[in-house]
Amino acid sequence: MRMDGNTNYARRGNPPGISVIRRIRGKDWSFNTYSYVVLLVTFIAYTCYHASRKPSSIVKSVLDPEPNYNKTTTTGYIYSTWPIGNVFVVEELGSNFDVMRGKSKGWEPFNDEDGTLKLGAIDVAFLACYAIAMFFAGHVADSWDLRLFLSTGMIGSGIFVGLFGLGYFLDIHVFWFYLAMQMFAGLFQSTGWPSVVAVVGNWFGKKRRGLIMGIWNAHTSVGNICGSLLAASVLEYGWGWSFIVPGGFIFLGGIMVYLFLPAYPEDIGFPSPSSLPVEAKDVPGPEFVEIVNVPKDVEAQRQGEIRVVDEQINVESEIASTSRRSIGFIGAWKIPGVRQFAFCLFLAKLVAYTFLYWLPFYLSQTEIGGQYMSVKSAGNLSTLFDAGGIVGGILAGYISDKLKARAITATSFMYAAIPSMILYRIYGSVSKDINILLMIIAGLFVNGPYALITTAVSADLGTHSSLRGDSRALATVTAIIDGTGSLGAALGPLLTGFLSKFGWDKVFGMLILCAAGAGLCLSHLVVNEFSERFCDRTVPGRDNVEALASQPLLNGQR
Repeated sequence: MRMDGNTNYARRGNPPGISVIRRIRGKDWSFNTYSYVVLLVTFIAYTCYHASRKPSSIVKSVLDPEPNYNKTTTTGYIYSTWPIGNVFVVEELGSNFDVMRGKSKGWEPFNDEDGTLKLGAIDVAFLACYAIAMFFAGHVADSWDLRLFLSTGMIGSGIFVGLFGLGYFLDIHVFWFYLAMQMFAGLFQSTGWPSVVAVVGNWFGKKRRGLIMGIWNAHTSVGNICGSLLAASVLEYGWGWSFIVPGGFIFLGGIMVYLFLPAYPEDIGFPSPSSLPVEAKDVPGPEFVEIVNVPKDVEAQRQGEIRVVDEQINVESEIASTSRRSIGFIGAWKIPGVRQFAFCLFLAKLVAYTFLYWLPFYLSQTEIGGQYMSVKSAGNLSTLFDAGGIVGGILAGYISDKLKARAITATSFMYAAIPSMILYRIYGSVSKDINILLMIIAGLFVNGPYALITTAVSADLGTHSSLRGDSRALATVTAIIDGTGSLGAALGPLLTGFLSKFGWDKVFGMLILCAAGAGLCLSHLVVNEFSERFCDRTVPGRDNVEALASQPLLNGQR
């Protein structure tokens, strides 16, 4: 803490792990070093969150084995080994052989005629609790210590994800047990997103936020990929392990967050970027800040960093960290752009989470080049959708930074997702190579706007000019946007469980309509952004006029 020893202010204190590192090194890190530590820790944290959500999609075909394999024959199968493990059927052998368990009975209570609906029900139970709790989680996160809030959520999530898997070893066949475990897991998982976005928003400014957060948001797809591979790799030892292993990882991740995550710059002695003078903000990359008049044993900041002349700024920012009040729910909802992006994300996340929860099941139940693939292979192959999502998130962030137009970028990606899904449904079954190519393209356009809205857009709105630099609205705004989106995420898998009984064309038709609706939700903002781009080029002094117009109204005055 870079303050005079006689000055006492209420504050959260350093994370224990960082305190240990400080003592070992004998000196402190610079601001930019801490900012990259924040990126790394939050990246790992949310990777764990998404990895722990993936198992249910992997085990669906084991819990409720569909008779699709028997449409062509009643015999079992030998599989080729491309690209990872057993993938495509190449010949038929034996009789009535199920890939993963040596039988086709499934797991009671999911193996009856309503099994698909029950699987959809546990998905919607998780996501509904996640979405509802999200609205409260954001406000709590803004009022509480983000580090403790996030670590508690991760540890709780790990416990309940693991308990779901214990149902296999304890031979539990009661539907309500699995439903309850998913509901509790959803409650704890709601702590994650508003917390990590708020932490990153506390450390990074707006100028390159789209690109930085686009790269950082790869944790969503990396988590899906890791979760799929982990769950599929241990599936042969019993489906329970597919939940216990990812649950253990998020549990350990929660401990890591508690030890090493500095949630606020003020907590380790730096001023918040929002407290810096206007000319000091939005520099390329992290806001590198040097505090003068600091103890001699503190490492000098790197050359070229912004200097804050008076240490009093640091003192005031530390007081503000613990004393300022977070914005209310209604106030956050009224911030310009929050409603439009929230409703857009409702539909965009519906599309993305339908793929997240049902793509492995779809792959295992669909003929590709006249052949079927194993349950394990469907899980492995579905990771390519998320690989496309990584590219999409980075590309959307970069484009939105260059254009300075978040709405235009998000809308363009949503409209491009429509033909990509149509092509995937029509031509994805032609051959394995075409399926992979179209899957990656669909993942790019589906996950691109979802990633952009939940990261850079949420952080932008959480630091809107009407808040006068108060970043404590970040978690609340993020929770409103992502909470609304998560309601759509809950609805998508539920509708898919129902519509899939009438054929996958109905499912894809629903997804196409939702993608179109998501783009329409941003129409007003798109028109405004186009108008701004046009006026910027034709009206001299436009920037000054817009800067004045963007100032918040206080008591009827600017």
